[in-house]
Amino acid sequence: MDGGREIPNVPGRPDEGEPGVRVGVDDWVATHEQRHEQLPGVLGRIQREISRTPRPAFYAAFGIAAALLPVFTNNGYVVRVGFDTVLYMLLCLGLNVVVGYAGLLDLGYIAFFGFGAYVYAMLASPQFGLHWDTLIVVPIAVVLTGILGLLVALPSRRLIGDYLAIVTLFFGQLFYTVFQNGSRISLLGIGNHSWDVTGGPNGIVNIDNWDLGGLKISSVQGYYWTALVVFMLSLFAIYLVDISRTGRAWKSLREDPLAAELMGIPVNRLKLVGFAISAAIGGLAGTLFAGLNTAVFAADFYTPTLIIIYAMLILGGAGSLGGVIVGAFVVNVSLEALRTPGHATWIFYIVIVVTLIAKVRPWKWLFIVVGSTIGLGYLLTAIANQWFPRWTAGAPTIGGWLGTWLDQWVLHPSNPQMIGNIAFITLVFAVLGLTLLHGWKLWLAMIPTLYLACFTWQNRLVVEPSITRLILIGVILIVLMNARPQGLLGTASVEIA
Repeated sequence: MDGGREIPNVPGRPDEGEPGVRVGVDDWVATHEQRHEQLPGVLGRIQREISRTPRPAFYAAFGIAAALLPVFTNNGYVVRVGFDTVLYMLLCLGLNVVVGYAGLLDLGYIAFFGFGAYVYAMLASPQFGLHWDTLIVVPIAVVLTGILGLLVALPSRRLIGDYLAIVTLFFGQLFYTVFQNGSRISLLGIGNHSWDVTGGPNGIVNIDNWDLGGLKISSVQGYYWTALVVFMLSLFAIYLVDISRTGRAWKSLREDPLAAELMGIPVNRLKLVGFAISAAIGGLAGTLFAGLNTAVFAADFYTPTLIIIYAMLILGGAGSLGGVIVGAFVVNVSLEALRTPGHATWIFYIVIVVTLIAKVRPWKWLFIVVGSTIGLGYLLTAIANQWFPRWTAGAPTIGGWLGTWLDQWVLHPSNPQMIGNIAFITLVFAVLGLTLLHGWKLWLAMIPTLYLACFTWQNRLVVEPSITRLILIGVILIVLMNARPQGLLGTASVEIA
């Protein structure tokens, strides 16, 4: 009652003694954790049990399982892929410090990887007649790379966003240019004498393998285990930093630099530390790369490699240590599987099926879209066989029962390259057009678009594995970013009430 007048019940207005909306508090945000804890059924029970398990237990389980890879297979190619995957995990771990924790867009990170590799090569190869012990060279390479990261961060510490990205991108390009042309370096251009420091385009070869106190590592299996040990030690070290005051300060810097500075957090110093640690880990990965390959070239440390590392970090989830492992594993193994047309075709169609099952609702439209697409393929093939035989005169791209079925369902023209190029351009515009449609119009338009995608794949993309595998990884990332912007294991930003 208010002055003898009853106050009406207003939707969203809490009555006394009853729960309701609190002024100045976002209850949806405040109950974020509780709502996740209250997931019903088996999924909720599994999630609660997983949340109770300490994170180091998952990392240790991964380390034990990964260490058994060379035990179960003696295939050198598989073990080499395992080494490359672990190396990418180490690179993603370093990038995660500066990007995932500190929130700084470092586009010159690949230069630290290359710098560490070149330092190891210069001190453990015939380039300067030095063959120092690995236990001395590796710490020197890590420290020097960390100092380089600190020097790069000094003029960049007041920059954020695009400005920081431009400066670091320039540094990465500068590294590539200097080391690619480092076969003739003089002292400020004075005099006629020059030195071959980096080997130029020919790089540095005949690099010594790792030698740990008399234990010489020369096999791929030995480097795999060594890289795994190095990664696990680095992972637990970063985990300890993550749960420390420095880790929490980095995350505050990532979320809001101005607010962090107003709270008394030394923002500039945190940026310097983040860059230095990230660079040091990149340099450590470079020494492993140089030791196994026994040769380094500037082209190994250029933009395409940086893009792959970023793709791994984004897919796994920036700021997540588990995401570092998952992202590197998924991307690198997928890239290797996509090298062969058969494996690539299986992955392509599995991605399509999974995407349709996850996105097409209600279910009746899923059956309509899939059934109509299959029917359209058989109809076009029958018409071509009857009146346009040149459209089915091409050879199938893969064997097996899947290849036989696709040969009967997808048109294979006698001149697939030119027609495939036209189909690819048409497919791009068709996909863009789908984004403008909704409801039943979207599902109906998806039928010819899906068939066009399969036609383009079979006649053009699958025969160019070096290009196609990057395109397919890009498509997977786009789909994932739309479904889960924070990555597979990343955490969505939720403000604290």
